[in-house]
Amino acid sequence: MSKIVRTITALIFWAVVVFGLYVVIHGHLTPGGGFQGGAVIASSTALFLVAFSKEEFLKKYKDAFLSLAESGGLTLFISTAFLGIGTTFFYNFIANSGGIFGNPVPFGVNNGDLNTGGTLPPMNMAVGLEVFGGISLILFFMFLGAYLKPFNKEESEVHKE
Repeated sequence: MSKIVRTITALIFWAVVVFGLYVVIHGHLTPGGGFQGGAVIASSTALFLVAFSKEEFLKKYKDAFLSLAESGGLTLFISTAFLGIGTTFFYNFIANSGGIFGNPVPFGVNNGDLNTGGTLPPMNMAVGLEVFGGISLILFFMFLGAYLKPFNKEESEVHKE
């Protein structure tokens, strides 16, 4: 790509990542959440792959990092679900406990307290991490597929025509 595209990508890459994190973190308050925010963050991976080369991408990130992000997000999600297993699976153990995300939900008119999400924010973060890793891996391997050669002779003859 041209120097202009690479320069603009370097400028907006982190803005896209920060916006995706915003969507993930505020998912229990506004439209959006883990899946949408993870997809936005993964679009920064697509932007980087298109603007730079696969070699530049592999210098900054290994595909093992993306696989670890996907597996880590899934593990964090299931672990959060199991933390309430003393009562039920996916029990909201943070609700009404005080602290961040644990304030009691007010009855009637909301007094402006937004830290009432319970286990939703940690689960949104886990889903965002998993979706980022999964979509980024898909994009990475699709991008690598453009550089692969056909496997057999018939496929190579089809590509010549």
